[in-house]
Amino acid sequence: MSDPRDPVAARRARAAALSLEHGGVLSRRRLREAGVDRRMVGREVKAGRWVRHGVQTVSTTNGALDPLARRWRAVWEVGARVAAVDGVTALQHAGMTGFEDDRVHVSVRHTTEVEDVEGVVIHKVIRRVPHEVVGAGLPRTVPAVAAVRAAHWAVSDRQAALLLVLPVQQRLCTGAQLLEAVTVVRGRTRRAFIRTVVADIADGAHSLGEIDVVEALRRRGLPPPTRQAVRRLPGGKAYLDLEWAEARLVVEVDGSGHLAGLQMLDDTMRQNDIQLGDELVLRVALLGWRLSRDAYLDQICTAYRLRVGRSAA
Repeated sequence: MSDPRDPVAARRARAAALSLEHGGVLSRRRLREAGVDRRMVGREVKAGRWVRHGVQTVSTTNGALDPLARRWRAVWEVGARVAAVDGVTALQHAGMTGFEDDRVHVSVRHTTEVEDVEGVVIHKVIRRVPHEVVGAGLPRTVPAVAAVRAAHWAVSDRQAALLLVLPVQQRLCTGAQLLEAVTVVRGRTRRAFIRTVVADIADGAHSLGEIDVVEALRRRGLPPPTRQAVRRLPGGKAYLDLEWAEARLVVEVDGSGHLAGLQMLDDTMRQNDIQLGDELVLRVALLGWRLSRDAYLDQICTAYRLRVGRSAA
């Protein structure tokens, strides 16, 4: 063990302790504050105890960087005074799950001159929204702003919609906060699409599946359903995903959450209660929707037209 009376050992221990809140890495500036100069960094790296991860970032261990460390490295290497973790990465830092992207996304003002950094995606934004950057800890954008930017930077409309839905589903932000963010965040792509999806989410369509189904049925000529209709059932209050009252038709869109724990039992009990009232309940499993969309659409459209015709007769 190192002798604590050794000034070098003391500085090494102080640096290691400081690095814990950054995932095991420190910037050159923070190292200087800990009393570690450039020469000591060189000696620690040469001895294999520390590792350089760019110009500004040093790891006080010799292992792989964890997500927190990679995010701090991205900010320091791009520029601590100008960069903030943004988009997907900011959402992941806030706790979002269900979307994988190992790259670190950061944003800078569009007038900022920066160099490329390995493993980092640098996005230039026209302007910073007031109060968009969280003041404590890792510099990052708040979830609503991050979600809208992530949608603009997505590779497809489907991915964009998912990145808008997940933060609301996981309660990282609200639909109202998304509505506010979409009015002030200026993006270069799919502006109209994002506004439409955000409006749907704020209106109660908290599922990517619901949005997909409603849009596809609209193209098939069906009128818009009532979303998240409230129903009083023997088991308590229930929220129906999609309802066409004129056809006494209900469509429930089941994501992976409906397969967890006892959720499937609750779903079947609720379905039975509804159908005892002479309403038809059709279920759409999202995996099936991805594989056999037209078959689901045919079923729903057939059910709607048959039941509306029966009511008219």
